[in-house]
Amino acid sequence: MKPGDKVICINDKIDPDKIGEIRQDFEIWITRDKEYTIREILDNSGIVTGVLLDEVHNFPKFFKLINRFQEPAFAIWRFRKLQYSSKPAEAESEAEELVRQAEELVKIER
Repeated sequence: MKPGDKVICINDKIDPDKIGEIRQDFEIWITRDKEYTIREILDNSGIVTGVLLDEVHNFPKFFKLINRFQEPAFAIWRFRKLQYSSKPAEAESEAEELVRQAEELVKIER
């Protein structure tokens, strides 16, 4: 995954023993089956890779574990990259090409 990728949330569950901590750190939480766009990927000092999303903005907090202020990031494992077979413009262009080829075949057969 990389910034700009479209992803879908596959896990929005919070462990019951971590609800208080999560509510303190995140003003806005993610929703399962909702599509998001990755804004940034954070290494978090090698502890857990996190993602920031275009559609969700939370206030930066100080995280003792990584010893810095940053916007709380969602664990990357909570998302799956969406796979699109092609861009709409490319698909339209391919369809137009197929129609042109079919029209040429019809002309040849006549």
